[in-house]
Amino acid sequence: MARIRANGIELEYDTLGNPADPAILLVMGFAFQMTRWPDAFRQGLAEAGFHVIRFDNRDIGLSQEMGGFSSYTLNDLAADAAGLLEALGIERAHIVGMSMGGMIAQLMALDHPQKVHKLVAMMTSSGAPNLPPPTQEALAALTAVPMQRTPEAIADIAVKAQHAIGSAPHLRNSADTIRRNAIEDFHRSDRPFGVIRQFTAIQAQPRWHDRLGAVTAPTLVLHGSDDPLVRPAAGEDIARRIPGARFKALPGWGHDLADALSETLASEITAFLKA
Repeated sequence: MARIRANGIELEYDTLGNPADPAILLVMGFAFQMTRWPDAFRQGLAEAGFHVIRFDNRDIGLSQEMGGFSSYTLNDLAADAAGLLEALGIERAHIVGMSMGGMIAQLMALDHPQKVHKLVAMMTSSGAPNLPPPTQEALAALTAVPMQRTPEAIADIAVKAQHAIGSAPHLRNSADTIRRNAIEDFHRSDRPFGVIRQFTAIQAQPRWHDRLGAVTAPTLVLHGSDDPLVRPAAGEDIARRIPGARFKALPGWGHDLADALSETLASEITAFLKA
């Protein structure tokens, strides 16, 4: 992994694949580190002929912690991602974002269109105010706070959360895998106040749904038919608003990046990007 200055801050990133191949920038969701992109998913994209870049959003992982009462919006996170491409000398890239990262990806296509070749928005929302809300169980899972900040307590919450918002049992990662990933991420970086600032950024973001008609990048919207946190209607709304966008729902997929779906997701994205 490496660190680079972009948009005035320090971002942690790494790459996979041949730098001479077309670039894909993976934009992670709320509170998750870049390590949660499954290795098999990234490897599938790299083997298909792409240079795969992932990074920690500000305030999470090993990227710069903003500290104190710093405030920002998703527009700033989109500027970070565009700045990362600029710092790496990449003229433009395919942008793949999941959940909050999908919101950031949409804002990149709006605010930094020169950096976006094709757009893939996964399990995310247009930000429209009239969309179906998450289930109560899913919302509780998203906002759960451990009684103590220990690796074991964080892992317990991660397991409960994935059972609440994750894919169908035959697709979902095992409890052991979820627990192991959570503990590894805790030891890599634990930033509870960064999580709060990211959540505030989502809440403070000016709505962008009525701007999506201006997106010119070819767009694929992928969503889980079983997503209880960001409902499929949210993805459908993106596809309706972006000219020419395609929407595809995958049965059994919830709000996670289950290892069992890595090959399917990589294949869907590769087919779209190469079309």
